[in-house]
Amino acid sequence: MSTFDDVTEQVRRESALTEEVIASFAGSTDDRFRTVMESLVRHLHGFVRDVRLSSAEWDEAIAFLNKAGRITDDHRQEFILLSDVLGVSMMTVGVNSPPRSRATESTVFGPFFVEASPEYERGQDISRGMSGMPCYVHGSVRSVDGAVVPSARIEVWAADDEGFYDVQHADQELAGRGHLFASSAGEYDFWTVQPAAYPIPHDGPVGDLLTAARRSPMRPAHIHFMVSADGYKTLITHIFVAGDPWLDGDAVFGVKSSLIVDFFEHPATSAAPRGRRLDVPWSEAVFEIVLAPVD
Repeated sequence: MSTFDDVTEQVRRESALTEEVIASFAGSTDDRFRTVMESLVRHLHGFVRDVRLSSAEWDEAIAFLNKAGRITDDHRQEFILLSDVLGVSMMTVGVNSPPRSRATESTVFGPFFVEASPEYERGQDISRGMSGMPCYVHGSVRSVDGAVVPSARIEVWAADDEGFYDVQHADQELAGRGHLFASSAGEYDFWTVQPAAYPIPHDGPVGDLLTAARRSPMRPAHIHFMVSADGYKTLITHIFVAGDPWLDGDAVFGVKSSLIVDFFEHPATSAAPRGRRLDVPWSEAVFEIVLAPVD
């Protein structure tokens, strides 16, 4: 049985180790690096002490991280998924967002962004044959003071009606993603397919974590946006489909009420926007984008 002196000595020894590790960063000339690492050490050591982490549990955690590293490649970012399902991604978004702003709200980046996406003219179809109901998305880009933001770069990417992104298919041909530029009046529009709810990849270590927690891997239907313009903060966000049953159960905690948008369904027509003739129903969503100026 541990005595009072034994407990006191254990606490002293553990605290001394933490302070020794923190002191090892004292020589850094980068103040921010030193601040971050000192806090990380305090919190990480505090976690180990709090749960009295066993050696076997720590070995299991290292194995988990090794699995995440092995499954990560150019098309799958398991560490982003881990950050997402632990809410760290959204917490980072939160601490970097003002408590009140007239700008469009940000949300998670997600693991399926691809650099160097194809460029499209306004009004073109970015789906490139993806399966799903044709969907017309349009709106404008403005500043928080209502001024037009001309020529903003608008990057979009989304899954098909089965919930798969292009990079998840074997042929890996880019589809359902691209970038376009707003007009001099700040207007933009493009065709894609109606997004569907889908599970995040759960055949790896992050999926094992969700299974252990009895959590769903589902995300509600959405379209990703990344909008940038000179003099403005880059916006990373989604629009979510109103009425989706998974809006209250997003696996990555990314839903914000201001980003839920009505997708209106229309019947087949010979006079769809941009002169399209459609012999199937199609949907339409309006998304007005508001950018915050750089501080």
